[in-house]
Amino acid sequence: MLQKPEGSDSTQRAANFSETYRRAYRWMLLARVAEDKIRSLFLGGKVTGGVFLGKGQEAISVATGMALRDGDIFAPLIRDQAGRFAFGESVVDFTMTYIGSRSGPMRGRDGNIHRGRPREGMLPMISHLGAMVSVVNGVLMAHRFQGRRNTVGATSLGDGATSTGAFHEGLNQAAVEKLPLVLVVTNNQYAYSTPTDRQFACADLVEKAVGYGVDGHSVDGTDLTSCLKVIGGAVERARNGFGPQMVVATSLRLSGHGEHDDGHYVLPDLKDSALGRDCLQVSHSHLLKEGWADQETLDSWKRDSISQVDEAVAHAMREPLPDPAREDWCAIASRHLAEGNV
Repeated sequence: MLQKPEGSDSTQRAANFSETYRRAYRWMLLARVAEDKIRSLFLGGKVTGGVFLGKGQEAISVATGMALRDGDIFAPLIRDQAGRFAFGESVVDFTMTYIGSRSGPMRGRDGNIHRGRPREGMLPMISHLGAMVSVVNGVLMAHRFQGRRNTVGATSLGDGATSTGAFHEGLNQAAVEKLPLVLVVTNNQYAYSTPTDRQFACADLVEKAVGYGVDGHSVDGTDLTSCLKVIGGAVERARNGFGPQMVVATSLRLSGHGEHDDGHYVLPDLKDSALGRDCLQVSHSHLLKEGWADQETLDSWKRDSISQVDEAVAHAMREPLPDPAREDWCAIASRHLAEGNV
């Protein structure tokens, strides 16, 4: 029998992780470029509705999207573009929804963040904070009734959402039913403009998981390595029958709540702290330090992201918008608007 060379397993794991890290960085970079483009279109009057950026939270989001696989459920929220891309959303879907194209996934019928493809496992978000917890629970219960095994459902929350009734009811149900649910809570220090010391009295949000008998995990949301390992590990624990998992990732939102908000209430000390690090810049430096990419490669990845986004925007701009006078307004799941049809 041939013996593996000593250390070959660890070497292979290191090689696999470096490739995972590179892919994660590219999704993060694409999300940043795409959202910067949408921001400029919004300021130019080309986007109707709100624009909410995930700047500073891409590492958390991408780690969630990449940890999931075909058959899983992902219920992303407003700062989850990196995770959306990693889970399979196309740049064209992203741009057509923001532009309001009738050919987009929501047919120009809903706000630009309420988009998804349920048949592919990506749920359109509900704006009410915490509401997606019970929705994902429902899908996971349906999987159980259908005899489907080894699927995981994940959704994102902010620190403010953990103060809502929907969060508590949903987490309690998931714990009682031992559902393979993963809650990724981004503690970015503010619920809109309300600081954490005015939101909850516990020392750490992870304590809320413990209170329901749920496994809790903490991670530095500015560090892509930690996010990939901790969130990925939580997903695997849920998949392997250990019940709901709650990950609390600490970071700082590096923009206002939305593009209508200048974020003046964010304390300067927080901006200057480790929480205020830009996860994309941290990842960029890590790639160079570890020798996993050189500057020329990183520059080529950025050019590729810009090209993808520009092509998608040009495509979306050519698509027709809904005509309110002629549109057959009905639920998107009905008649000719059923998912998969145009």
